[in-house]
Amino acid sequence: MARYILKVKDISVSYGATIRAIHNVSVDIKEGKIVAFIGANGAGKTTILKTISGLLRPTSGDIHWLKEDGTILDLRKIEPHEILKLGMAHVPEGRQVFANLTVQENLEMGAYTVKDKKVIEDNMCKMYEKFPRLAERKKQLAGTLSGGEQQMLAIARALMSNPKILLLDEPSMGLSPILVAEVFEIIQTIKKMGTTILIVEQNARMALSIANYAYVLETGRIVMQGDAKELLENDEVRKAYLGA
Repeated sequence: MARYILKVKDISVSYGATIRAIHNVSVDIKEGKIVAFIGANGAGKTTILKTISGLLRPTSGDIHWLKEDGTILDLRKIEPHEILKLGMAHVPEGRQVFANLTVQENLEMGAYTVKDKKVIEDNMCKMYEKFPRLAERKKQLAGTLSGGEQQMLAIARALMSNPKILLLDEPSMGLSPILVAEVFEIIQTIKKMGTTILIVEQNARMALSIANYAYVLETGRIVMQGDAKELLENDEVRKAYLGA
């Protein structure tokens, strides 16, 4: 049975003194699973990912990382670069590749927490095997890649740190239907490698089709949660998010 790797309890996050982005959100993440967050724009999905990875600090609540030896770490007290070293990588919305660096240099940047050069070389080979299009363009500036290629690079760059958990924010944004299908196939392959995945996605149908568990957010609150396949068939979810 899969163990819990991350537990988020009653977190709230505010922007400034007046805007509360998320309210008392609790999520439990099991190792090796895909967990999806769906909801309309402004529902708080991206804020949850940023808070988990340390880019934002909650005004209240707890974020606990459960190590294999049973040790519990409070991520609220750990800097983002240290959270990365623990094994959490965040692929932000909009990809945010280093446009003026080559594909290979971007991948090297993703491995900056890895000290063993042999591990870096091995990971680089694995990324080029998984993403053959990147191998063809390894000397090309990342800013000249297509949107789909940049998304693949952003994911590959995150994987260079050997993460236990991968946070994906809107991986299908701006991509053609063919590339969306390709990116989601890649996500499923990453899960088969044993990596836990948290995904925020506007394309609710695609997200629910590959996820194990899902949370539905409205105005910063979780209004529904459950098995992703069951939510895919839920009438309320279908009407609100799947155009059915």
